[in-house]
Amino acid sequence: MIDLSQYQGTAQFGRAYRIMLENDAHAPGSVDRVLVERMVRLCRDTAAHLYQEFTPPEARYQPASRPKLEDHLEQAGADRGGEEERIEGICGFCAGVAARGTHDLDKIRFGGTEEELIARGTDFCNELARVACAMCQVAGLPARLVMLADTERAYWGHVIVEVYRSDVWGAADPTTNVIYRHADARPVTTWELMNRPDLVGRHWRDDSTPYATPGTFRAAAISNYSLCDRASYGYAVSPINDYYRSILEMAGRGWPGGLRWLHGEDAA
Repeated sequence: MIDLSQYQGTAQFGRAYRIMLENDAHAPGSVDRVLVERMVRLCRDTAAHLYQEFTPPEARYQPASRPKLEDHLEQAGADRGGEEERIEGICGFCAGVAARGTHDLDKIRFGGTEEELIARGTDFCNELARVACAMCQVAGLPARLVMLADTERAYWGHVIVEVYRSDVWGAADPTTNVIYRHADARPVTTWELMNRPDLVGRHWRDDSTPYATPGTFRAAAISNYSLCDRASYGYAVSPINDYYRSILEMAGRGWPGGLRWLHGEDAA
């Protein structure tokens, strides 16, 4: 059994990303913070364990325990059909949730249950990935979160999901509605995307898919999120903090002077 302790936690993407993650606007102790704190870096040392033992290959969802999510699944047309059709319906639904996210910094809220995120709309990738992960489990599909970082760029983190089907964990991006597949339609793992840039690039469509680039997959970590463990998480809702406000304000101005760390996160 591999000792995962040295590969786990907010420091896995380096100092700058550790500072960014530790200044997250989600409430301390809330589910989105905890999932990052528990993430395990995907690398040569951990890949076999993460793809063979780390996540149970069953959804373990208790029917009727989350009726609103079941309703949303039906709304998305993802409660029927084959596995690929259900995943497509869920990712399409999440992209619609993203389209309803507010850009008013005074009105933005972070966190909450999956039902609350859907109701208010959110375009934060970690929240959308959690919604997709939950909906996949309601649909009978095992799913988990994948944290990504282009460690050569500032603030270039992203969160997607991996969904288990056909005995494979396949990557899917509910923010941009990209489902990663081989040319023969087989699911593509995050590990393959990290090592095969050509598999990433073939999914880039236009500016609507900004994360379908090899750099986004420069580093990755995996975190388990199961609906059957709901009672062990906190779902507090919080407003934006000063750290994230400064980043989003700069993003709203188009990053004059270029994308860069604003708070000395990358200082030696």
